[in-house]
Amino acid sequence: MGIKTGQDYINRVKSRKPEVWLGGRIVENIYDEPYFKQPINEIAKLYDAQHDPKYQDDITHICEETGMRVSNAFLFPKSKEDLQKRSKLFEVYARMTYGLMGRTPDFLNVVVTSLAQNAWFLEKYNKNWAKNIINYYKYLRDNDIFLTHAIVNPQNDRSKTSHEQKEIYTHLGTVNETPDGIVVKGAKMLATLAPITDEVIIYSFPGFAPGDEKYALAFAIPIDTPGLRIICREPMQDGTRSQFDHPLASRYEEADALLIFDDVLVPWDRIFLYNNVEAANLLYPMTGIAQQPAHQSGVRGYIKLAFIVEVACKLADSIGVDVYLNVQRDLGEIVQSVEVIRALLRVAEYEYTINDKGEAMPDADALETIRGMLPEMYPRAIEVMQTIGAGGLLMMPTENDFKHPELNADMDNHYAGRHGVSSEERIKLFKLAWDLCGEAFGMRLLQYERYYTGDPVRKRAIFYNKYKKGKKFSMVEEVLAKPIIDEAEAIEL
Repeated sequence: MGIKTGQDYINRVKSRKPEVWLGGRIVENIYDEPYFKQPINEIAKLYDAQHDPKYQDDITHICEETGMRVSNAFLFPKSKEDLQKRSKLFEVYARMTYGLMGRTPDFLNVVVTSLAQNAWFLEKYNKNWAKNIINYYKYLRDNDIFLTHAIVNPQNDRSKTSHEQKEIYTHLGTVNETPDGIVVKGAKMLATLAPITDEVIIYSFPGFAPGDEKYALAFAIPIDTPGLRIICREPMQDGTRSQFDHPLASRYEEADALLIFDDVLVPWDRIFLYNNVEAANLLYPMTGIAQQPAHQSGVRGYIKLAFIVEVACKLADSIGVDVYLNVQRDLGEIVQSVEVIRALLRVAEYEYTINDKGEAMPDADALETIRGMLPEMYPRAIEVMQTIGAGGLLMMPTENDFKHPELNADMDNHYAGRHGVSSEERIKLFKLAWDLCGEAFGMRLLQYERYYTGDPVRKRAIFYNKYKKGKKFSMVEEVLAKPIIDEAEAIEL
């Protein structure tokens, strides 16, 4: 029990038989499918890090309840030190994947930890919901389970609520109750890495209206539960591409999927919320499942942005264009964006609060500011990279060209960079950049950051309205209330 190894995780993948559709065919063997194999191995490395003396004390701890070593994602934070322990886990995992994998195991384990720590909220509505989430948290913690989630409705008619859709089960909803649980039908997205995870947890953003009761759900089930169909988006790579030509896409491609539930039975002990619009709308603000995971996504976003900026700087240096003032200005801008995110993370961790339940909460305004700025900073960094690489990004030879002796001279003469940068070194850098700023893999990463937490316009508007509601604008009131001192009074003073 407790932390698992990479091989333990791989064995679990091999033991499951989920219904996964990829390119119009069912995948019979998940682990041996080329498209999934390398991402599985990358996740396995994260599990192995828990046993590595270099990382173990930074990313795991001894559970007081069981005496077993478990991930820091399962730590109930009660102090600044606890938040920093979780932050270290987030950073280690993000650095191991360069921030390019958005659904590493730490993310959703923090979500469930937050739900369990705030089970009091669920208990107000149903004591079994509270008991279920606490037991599920312990199950994840003690078995080191890898979760995906699906919390967004399919993009059908966005002008209508769930119960107003053309088909009653376009969106995921309850069909009926049975002695063993509830039967659900419909679809949810966007289940990142679903085919290679152990389980899926379902919950939703606020926004339920009267009439949406059957769609107000939160539960978790194994990813290979009968009746659950997983339809993957078109792959950005097929699993056989050269790592020389595609150093990132060949390793870190995350399959996103639509989950279709066809009369799936959800056992009563796996239900955390059901048939209650009020509870569903309050789940986010009352349980910390936005604020605590925002800490993880903020750290991951910071590492990802820092990586992108490093690539852009190395790209500029490799062809000597960073001697020009306009390039220095652009690179300086994106370097400063990294520093802004880093500073906001430190503010979030040091200006923490302890709520009335004893939970240490990272500063919400700092984290929400990161969520507001990254959707603009990341695309800007990609734009700078595209501008620096210019036409050179379109004119790269392949690994096989470098291997052919007849082309050696051409490679050396025409693909080298500035003095001291060989043709192979320069092309490797350009291919690294192209994976990020030109390939479909990179464009998916770009879209991911733009809409990671939903509509960035709406999110920023919500942030402003909350700011306005809670702000007293005391400095404005103070200066307007100050008496005007006339000239005679001023002389006396």
